[in-house]
Amino acid sequence: MKKFFLYVFLLIIFIASFFTIAQNMLFKKNVKRGQKFNLVKHRSNLSKPKSSTMRIPINWKKSSENLPYPMIKKYHKIWIYVSIRKQRMYIINKNKIIYTMYISTGIQDRTHATPRGVYHVQSERGKYFYSPSEKEGAYYWVSWLDHGKYLFHSVPTNKNKTFVKKTIKDLGVRPSSHGCVHLSLSDSKWIYQNIKYGTKVVIK
Repeated sequence: MKKFFLYVFLLIIFIASFFTIAQNMLFKKNVKRGQKFNLVKHRSNLSKPKSSTMRIPINWKKSSENLPYPMIKKYHKIWIYVSIRKQRMYIINKNKIIYTMYISTGIQDRTHATPRGVYHVQSERGKYFYSPSEKEGAYYWVSWLDHGKYLFHSVPTNKNKTFVKKTIKDLGVRPSSHGCVHLSLSDSKWIYQNIKYGTKVVIK
């Protein structure tokens, strides 16, 4: 009789231990899911545009989306997010993406990689430049770091203002710049005309 009660007691302990372990595993799983969800929400706030709005195939002369550019005067909390991994640039109002652009960032090496971090659009901008040291120029440039060194600008040109075919093909596909952010001709013009001095730029 004593052995029977001992077996029952041990069985109860085993069942209680099993449920405790199962609850702990479920709790940890839910916490991890919650952390992952919050991270995704922080990065994009689930407000991404539909992929069908993007222009396919990519056209280096035209806008990245088939939709009209946003009326910037309607928005009061504009900032820019550059995704090196996706080769996309997002125009964001508060936590909502209002426009997406194809880009090419810096080649991933010690000399040409686009700096990651938080910056702000600077006062320098122009309709065209040419850099003899880099042997490249571009239209519609806007500085966001080191006052003219790191820029948003169009796909590059040579000294004759002819667009460089090799880097044109990289737009939206792979990094190919010397550290700047390449944009289509239309997108770079819109940035030049609409993005104000002091606008926050986040590059990751």
